[in-house]
Amino acid sequence: MKEYIRKIIEEVGEDPNRQGLIGTPERVDKAMRFLTSGYTLDPEALLNNALFDVQYDEMVIVSNIDFFSMCEHHLLPFFGKCHVGYLPDKKVIGISKIVRLVEMYSRRFQVQERLTTQIAKTIEKTIKPLGVGVIVEAQHMCMLMRGVEKQNSRATTSSMLGNFRRSVETRMEFLDLVYKRGGAA
Repeated sequence: MKEYIRKIIEEVGEDPNRQGLIGTPERVDKAMRFLTSGYTLDPEALLNNALFDVQYDEMVIVSNIDFFSMCEHHLLPFFGKCHVGYLPDKKVIGISKIVRLVEMYSRRFQVQERLTTQIAKTIEKTIKPLGVGVIVEAQHMCMLMRGVEKQNSRATTSSMLGNFRRSVETRMEFLDLVYKRGGAA
């Protein structure tokens, strides 16, 4: 990747041998590998060792999960907060694994809509809860620093599965817990 980065530097009219740019191809290579490290992880392997048989039938919510991702259209960052809730049936998942799942999917080239549904569907498939809700709120650098250049724009996406989709009461409880009681910032 380093030679491609060097070529990009040249193509924009810069000298890749200039003092400040000499190590840039290596730094960008290392950064891109870190920012896309989610491709090296398997979601089922990530979650399966943290499933627990627990008799608990109330909502589990992890809110305000910070994430950073790369827009697949412009290769520019988008970042924000993710809120995940589910209604257990027979199993619960380690709370930190939910955060790791968000991190894994966000460290891929993404669109916000896919990121939201990947998180929800993976939880649904892995622990088979009665329902799952995921909300992602993000700012996109492709909208802030180029294109429409709207500094305060924010995109919100959601995926509601099972009881979160079927039951207005369940969905409203999730939204209330995330937004009204100290959840979303």
